Amino acid sequence: MRPVIVTRPAQQASALAQQIAARGRQPVIFPLLEILPLIDSTPLQAVLDQLASFALVVFVSPNAIDAAFRHIAGWPPQLPVGIVGEGSRAALARHGLTAQNTTIFSPPDPARTDSEGLLQALDLDALRGRQVLLVRGESGREFFADSLLAAGVKVQAIAAYRRQAPALDAALKARLQPLLDSENDWILTSSEALRHLVDLAQALEGSAGVAKIQQQKLLVPHARIAETAHVLGFTDVTLTGSGDERLLDALQFPL
Repeated sequence: MRPVIVTRPAQQASALAQQIAARGRQPVIFPLLEILPLIDSTPLQAVLDQLASFALVVFVSPNAIDAAFRHIAGWPPQLPVGIVGEGSRAALARHGLTAQNTTIFSPPDPARTDSEGLLQALDLDALRGRQVLLVRGESGREFFADSLLAAGVKVQAIAAYRRQAPALDAALKARLQPLLDSENDWILTSSEALRHLVDLAQALEGSAGVAKIQQQKLLVPHARIAETAHVLGFTDVTLTGSGDERLLDALQFPL
């Protein structure tokens, strides 16, 4: 069967790759985003020292959770959390926050695990006039913050980490070329990573590389990533819903 390409950042790829291998498929870890610490974490630390002053803390990703909790000594009692996917729920659990001890808001529709979905889960009237902390990378969509502001909610956004695309050096070229020249199942869990993939294919082989990557099969957990894929010219796109189990269920495994 075709290899399964796991494109998550290296820190998060191994667990999914191990599950794929355990079920009889060949995983290939090919990170399309590098997650880096902030050059100066002083502003982040200053905000996290005031967690108890917020009505809600929203983490945009597992990376945001892991990066922030390096600077959090203890979670304030009764402080609720907002997340957008099951990966973030697992990350919270690693740091001791579960539905048993913390109110966790998340999108009600597993196929729509994004900012739009999280907004559906929040009581915006109850948050009006109160302060919400948004923990994210140095760059990101403004939709969620803008939507809260439009509803009369005060928003403070703080960066907890940096993201960057991998450099197309000789080593990466040697890894990418055979993937372009063969048929694979690609797991893409970020629109940004998907755009990086197309850029890498373009840099490697020009329009021929883009045509090759567009013919690959994609498995994506979010509707927004599926929309990005279609805009970028991909036609074989499977929307799985959030969480590794749904991604695994969407893969075919040998009997």
